[in-house]
Amino acid sequence: MRVIGGTYRSRRLAAPRGMATRPTSDRLRETLFNVLAPGIVDAVFADLFAGSGAVGIEALSRGARLVYFVDQAPAAIAAIRINLAALDIKSGFRIETGSVFAVLKRLAPAERCTIVFLDPPYAAAADYARTLEHIGNHADDLLTPDGIVVAEHSRQMQETLAEAYGPLRRYRVLAHGDARLSFYRR
Repeated sequence: MRVIGGTYRSRRLAAPRGMATRPTSDRLRETLFNVLAPGIVDAVFADLFAGSGAVGIEALSRGARLVYFVDQAPAAIAAIRINLAALDIKSGFRIETGSVFAVLKRLAPAERCTIVFLDPPYAAAADYARTLEHIGNHADDLLTPDGIVVAEHSRQMQETLAEAYGPLRRYRVLAHGDARLSFYRR
């Protein structure tokens, strides 16, 4: 696994040990950031269920002003710290440990996000709906007016994700192998 573009391009990243984390593939991250490119510079980016932090690090590499790395697994938090240290990234990020829902409540008064990326374990279908519902119900507090929410999920999950969560409407789906990216905005 490596950084695809930007300042840290081609640098290798570590993944948490074990099978609990499924890192976003290099090719899917490349697709994601090709779509997000016009809005990534100076963005506030939330990497929910961050795992290795590869998606958030990609955002920093491409010019995001601030990235929130959110995960509750100790192995994931350790991998994020290792990757940031290996790249000598010392600012422009906050590591938030705990459940995504508790962290989202803390983030709401802090700074609204331009882009929120979520990638729970594919088997955790309830986490997708709960997270998207929470963001949709608190969109005014969590997102900038032009904010985007992107969910990475399996092909099978596409049918179970709703077209809308509060004011958020799905406007695009991109496929790459078994993985899908669903894009939501107001």
